Amino acid sequence: MTSLEGKVAVVTGAGSGIGRALAIELTRRGARVALSDIDGAAAEETRTLCAGAEARAYKLDVSSAEDFAAHAQQVLEDFGTVHLVFNNAGATLIGTLDHTELDEIDWLLGINLRGVVVGSKAFLPTMLAQREGWIVNISSILGLAGYPGQSAYNISKFGVRGLTEALWSELAGTGVRAVLVHPGGIQTNIERAGRRTVNAGEAEVAITAAAVKMLVTPPEVVASDILDGIERGRRRILTGKYSRSIFWLSRALPNRYPAVLARLG
Repeated sequence: MTSLEGKVAVVTGAGSGIGRALAIELTRRGARVALSDIDGAAAEETRTLCAGAEARAYKLDVSSAEDFAAHAQQVLEDFGTVHLVFNNAGATLIGTLDHTELDEIDWLLGINLRGVVVGSKAFLPTMLAQREGWIVNISSILGLAGYPGQSAYNISKFGVRGLTEALWSELAGTGVRAVLVHPGGIQTNIERAGRRTVNAGEAEVAITAAAVKMLVTPPEVVASDILDGIERGRRRILTGKYSRSIFWLSRALPNRYPAVLARLG
């Protein structure tokens, strides 16, 4: 069992949703937090919700390696070290591959995949030097199974999964752990954090409507599950509606699960 008391945690995408819930729950468990979001005002609002804890807010574009390097340096100056980095910042892009433009895919991968790579590298040297740390990467249930109309998002979240599972081996014996999180069906502001392709048609409208109906698990539940999992030494954390079902479905029927998902809607 690991205690988060006194640990320094970096949380990206902390302005809302899972990121905000993580920030609040981390401080409740005694952690010191560095909170960032591309919306600096939203990050600052989260900081005010961490009343009584050591918390600082930062504006950060996770897709920029230069911005993230500067952010990492500032966090180390402000806190002295880092023990956990939650690569949580993300966005959605609803669209079939046929309808989606390449620049839209580049935009999404810059946030969801490059942001995780950059965030992991930014703090890894510090963690390796102190032989202690946790890189916590937020994938999705769509990092477990391909879903129609979410091709770009699937690419990004499968990429996060592949990176993190590789880190399990690369970091063995270093004192640094990689943790992979697959949330499913989380109550988030899909309109704030995501887009529909500019070429959206009836398919994208239907996919958006179906997605909204699935978003039922409160972010606070997810945050608690993630931190419980870290404290218990888990390296894969399934949380939220459908997460366990999709995990086992994709393992049991790796070639046939799309037909099952279609029947389930």
